[in-house]
Amino acid sequence: MKKKNNTIRISYYGILCIVLLFGIIIAKLFYVSYSKVVDGMDIQAYANGRNSTKTNITASRGTIFSANGEALAKDVNSYTVIAFLDEGRTTNPKKPRHVVDKEYTANVLSEYLNMTPEAILNLLNLKGYQVELGPGGRDISEKQKKDIEALDLPGIGFIRGTKRYYPYGDFASYTIGYTKKIDGIIKGELGVEGYYNNELTGKNGSITYQQDAYGYQIADTPVITEDAENGLDIYLTIDSNIQMYLENAINDMANEREFEWVTVTVANAKTGAILGSANTPSFDPNKLNITNYNNPLVSYSYEPGSTMKIFSFMAAMEEGIYDGEKEFLSGSLMVGKDKVPDWNKYGWGTISYDTGFTYSSNVAAANLGLELGKDRLIEYYKKFGFGRKTGIELADEYTGIIKPRYDIEVANAAFGQGITTTPVQHIQALTSLANGGKMLKPFIVDKVINSNTGEEVYKSSRTEIDQIVSEATVDKMLELMYKTVNGEDGAATGKVYQTASTVLVGKTGTAQIVSESGGYISSNYQNIRSFAGLFPYDDPQYIIYFSVKRLQATSSAIAKPVKSIVESIAKYKNLDQLVVEQDTSKIVDIKNYINKDASSSKEELKNLGLDVVVLGDGSRVIDQYPSKGTTVVKESKVFLLTNSTNIVLPSMTNWTSNEVGNYCNLVGINYNISGYGRVANQSVPAGTVVDSSSIIDFTLNRKDERKESDVSEEGEPSEET
Repeated sequence: MKKKNNTIRISYYGILCIVLLFGIIIAKLFYVSYSKVVDGMDIQAYANGRNSTKTNITASRGTIFSANGEALAKDVNSYTVIAFLDEGRTTNPKKPRHVVDKEYTANVLSEYLNMTPEAILNLLNLKGYQVELGPGGRDISEKQKKDIEALDLPGIGFIRGTKRYYPYGDFASYTIGYTKKIDGIIKGELGVEGYYNNELTGKNGSITYQQDAYGYQIADTPVITEDAENGLDIYLTIDSNIQMYLENAINDMANEREFEWVTVTVANAKTGAILGSANTPSFDPNKLNITNYNNPLVSYSYEPGSTMKIFSFMAAMEEGIYDGEKEFLSGSLMVGKDKVPDWNKYGWGTISYDTGFTYSSNVAAANLGLELGKDRLIEYYKKFGFGRKTGIELADEYTGIIKPRYDIEVANAAFGQGITTTPVQHIQALTSLANGGKMLKPFIVDKVINSNTGEEVYKSSRTEIDQIVSEATVDKMLELMYKTVNGEDGAATGKVYQTASTVLVGKTGTAQIVSESGGYISSNYQNIRSFAGLFPYDDPQYIIYFSVKRLQATSSAIAKPVKSIVESIAKYKNLDQLVVEQDTSKIVDIKNYINKDASSSKEELKNLGLDVVVLGDGSRVIDQYPSKGTTVVKESKVFLLTNSTNIVLPSMTNWTSNEVGNYCNLVGINYNISGYGRVANQSVPAGTVVDSSSIIDFTLNRKDERKESDVSEEGEPSEET
């Protein structure tokens, strides 16, 4: 009987344990079912995470266009070459999916990736599933990808991406800027790319859906799509033709003269729009061969020299202390214990203040500056915009320094020494001379377009800052600037700037360079030469500001590029004033030649006085540069690409870097340019058949044509400050 009781007791406890266990399980199920967080974990999020996948949709960066509608910066497809090293990828030995013959693969790819076979082989010998073949295999073009695919190399694949592409190379590169890819994200640096980085970047989208254990989308489950928003498109005020005139002029100067740097800018005098800005040395944003990270237009701050006399003289006129007929003794002026000399050291005897301006007398400017006094001179300089940012849409703008303290510093500041300014500040201040004394804000962006909707989100307009001086002061200053360039007095400093087509007025400047040990460097050519001008005289439409550092020649050397630019613009815009009837035959409007007969198109363009370069021996034109609607000057190069793969490289000796870039971009050739000036050597000889796989190195040289007479040209004042 005892045994029976034990059995019953055991069965009772067993049933009780089972009931309790089930109770705990049921309670846990209720807890899990109705609780959002279990053991510190969000169950719903965990479940969704296990079954959901999210794929990014990459937004395109906005395109930067010229005023002519040409794309200057845009996104294009790019690819990274990868090599699969794991033998486990191959399931069929007859169709290997990994790199089998590493040495052969390295030798073949070296011709396409601009890498040595040894460098590629080192990568192929690494341990791992796959490896990127960089740097040469990163960001390659669609054409390069197709060429490599045609090799049918086992184990070679590609990762698709995007890269920023600049079709015209170093054309307006400091204005446009460049980009860097950091952790897969493209970020703008310098110029418009940097200033408008957020607007250009856009916003990535995504696709979210439920997937099964094998990674496939589960049928009849919701798909959440968030569309990508591409970056905004930006249209600059840069006129491609005017920009080309600037680039060609300074490249020609670099071909003939030695200097440290040169910068030139042209603006619309009636609106403040920057129409072109060029610099040497420059850089190609596709290659990032950049040596100077300061944009000369806004980030070069230097002592301007005698171009500041325009503004110190106007300040004196506005304050009623200027009498142009009043005479003074030139040569030198004692300011306390310090001596202010004229640039020729001896002066011109007793002369009037009007003559003092045209001769660029430092003594005349110093007298006026001292009579104005420190406070009034600084006040006017700041009214003209010096010592503060203009607010132009370019990254890293400098303010310059306008802080003379003592009398000698005030005297020096009146002729542009001891203070610093930027080129864009001069452009801004000069707008007052074209608008009756009203100063305009300079700008470089014409409009911003939402590429997703086509909506115009921003449109530029003329912005008046203030009435700086009276119309009477403007009229008097324009008269003095006219006499400086076009007057009959042979001693006027701007005589060499007279142009053959339109009436240019202006003022020259030469500023000494500060020594690192203090004071100024006194040896030859240790200066910054400049020219500030407007044209045409009767109603100024354009402003030009040119400056060059350590030019190994006299000031007439900068007159040549300035005159070339002014005359080209005058012909382009039909501004001729010095002939009875304007000769419209000097300019040519480019028509559309795409899909037309190549031979007849070439003949038509040649008859118009243009230098025609035909690419390929095809019968039909499939692309052209310049594009339809562009206006060019006679003897300009026009490129016609034909429907032919047989493209024979011409001799490019004496071509400019821009002309080389236009040719290579049409063909799709990879090229490298070194040096400055014009083409002296090309690595692939003329007559060679080329295609997109070709890589050509061009060496540019300056022609050293300096003569002994350049050191002291007869009748040409050196205007040392």
